[in-house]
Amino acid sequence: MLQNIRDNSQGWIAKTIIGVIVALMALTGFDAIFQATTHKNEAAKVNGEEISQNELSQAVDMQRRQLMQQLGKDFDASLLDEKMLRESALKGLIDRKLLLQGAEQAKFAFSEGALDQVILQTPEFQVDGKFSSERFDQVIRQLGYSRMQFRQMLAQEMLIGQLRAGVAGSGFVTDAEVLAFARLEKQTRDFATLNVKADPAAVKLTDDEVKAYYDEHAKEFMTPDQVIIDYVELKKSSFFDQVAVKDEDLQAAYQKEIANLSEQRRAAHILIEVNDKTTEAQAKAKIDEVQARLAKGEKFEALAKEFSQDPGSANNGGDLGYAGPGVYDPAFEKALYSLSKDQVSEPIRTDFGYHLIKLLGVEAPEVPTLASLKDKLTRELKAAQVEQRFVEATKQLEDSAFEASDLAQPAADLKLTVHTSKPFGREGGEGVAANRAVVTAAFSTEVIDEGANSTAIELDPETVIVLRSKEHLKPAQLPLESVNAAIRTQLTKEHASAAAKTKAERLIADLRDGKAPLDKAVDGQNWKATEAATRGQEGVDPAVLQALFRMPKPAAKDKPTFTSVTLADGSLMIVRLNGVNEAAAPTDEEKVQYRRFLASREGQQDFAAYRKQLEAQAEIKRF
Repeated sequence: MLQNIRDNSQGWIAKTIIGVIVALMALTGFDAIFQATTHKNEAAKVNGEEISQNELSQAVDMQRRQLMQQLGKDFDASLLDEKMLRESALKGLIDRKLLLQGAEQAKFAFSEGALDQVILQTPEFQVDGKFSSERFDQVIRQLGYSRMQFRQMLAQEMLIGQLRAGVAGSGFVTDAEVLAFARLEKQTRDFATLNVKADPAAVKLTDDEVKAYYDEHAKEFMTPDQVIIDYVELKKSSFFDQVAVKDEDLQAAYQKEIANLSEQRRAAHILIEVNDKTTEAQAKAKIDEVQARLAKGEKFEALAKEFSQDPGSANNGGDLGYAGPGVYDPAFEKALYSLSKDQVSEPIRTDFGYHLIKLLGVEAPEVPTLASLKDKLTRELKAAQVEQRFVEATKQLEDSAFEASDLAQPAADLKLTVHTSKPFGREGGEGVAANRAVVTAAFSTEVIDEGANSTAIELDPETVIVLRSKEHLKPAQLPLESVNAAIRTQLTKEHASAAAKTKAERLIADLRDGKAPLDKAVDGQNWKATEAATRGQEGVDPAVLQALFRMPKPAAKDKPTFTSVTLADGSLMIVRLNGVNEAAAPTDEEKVQYRRFLASREGQQDFAAYRKQLEAQAEIKRF
């Protein structure tokens, strides 16, 4: 059970990490985010590379969190279809794996220094404008990431971002396409409408018509398939009075809490990279030259601006800001923590190249007293004990229910009460029946047909139930008397709308043939004219607008074109297109905007096509 994680899923930390990931990730469009660990159980293989069941489970959980974040705290997570979530998450993981393989094949890469800068300069990881190692750890820990796992995930997202930018950024459009789009986008139309109202009062229905409709649509007039269930409910809150915190446990928790506090050091550096263009010897010679100039009294900040190849810090005199242990490369960190304030290191070799590191400042952590943390730590320790009791009791309940032929024995074992629900259908009902997982279990083959007890169902992070079917109320035909009024209402609307449509079609035919004047009122209804309507014209029904801009251009001013649109109330709207107004040529500024929009759309289509090509060429096995 992912109880501890779920307990924190609605807090500011969860919101922050989701915000961070959305902001930092390269807009891959995937909801699945995972830890790259290897496990024996395979969910899929993509060109021989494994996607583990553990990755899939984490992706499903993350997808569930993101949906809950989007839908609001009051949304019932049990309404989410687990099978669909897993299918969607697995597709996202496969797409992601394909894109990572594509990025690797295309030789996309970036430096570890660039990754460091992204992390250090992310506002969500800062306190008072400075990177906070404690805040960073707190944010990523809540979703189960270690520092290395988070860096790996972020690195992969940056690679995918480079690939996306490379493919989508190459999209372009011609001048002719821009002008054609501008012509259509800026085009306006002159039209008029006439409402041919449906008249339900004129419809006369016979009993035979109602009976015939009832017989023809018999399946629509059935009582719902319903069940009544018995269930036992296990609540986490019932265990709080059963646990206590020992002084020695409290002291141990306090020591662990303050041990996580770490000294923050503000570093600056000058980086000379070792890469395809610069050999090891050349980089070492250059860093030695910079070190010699420092020894002669030149300013570190000025030399960083002149020589450092770290784009994120060079313009700031090499300043990296404050950070704690675990952020930098191990060799870099070891050198930094051996320095005194304002001291500069010897040249340090890392995977990126050679560094000269200067310690600009040190901030010691503020250590809170045990008294100030006692209430918080006591709550956490009790919560951990309660969690353990709850997990054990849930397992006991599930095992007992599996072995029992009813709920009496499981209830007695755990001192629980057997409750009975009101009847509810597949759409759910009141109380526990409002939970989608309960409804799914109640109508499962094992419960409803085989009479078995369900597995443990988590209603919320605090509550688990086990249920069994008490009574199955199968669908039955509703008597005609109970649905007579509804049938008459439906048939009346259909007949009235059909009559209005016939009248509208006859009137359109007369207007086209010249048998009826174009602007004459019909049954007291005058034509409503609109000039120069745009595609987003306010005050016009969207269905009418859509039909209007699909109509062919009139052959002449006195030869308008006609169509009709059925409205929600069954009435018909006759649309008369009087003329099409071509717009003036777009301005240079409009051309730029249209070109940017079309190129972006083209780029998105290119990237989507690239993803499909990767998938079509890949060997994908789902397990």
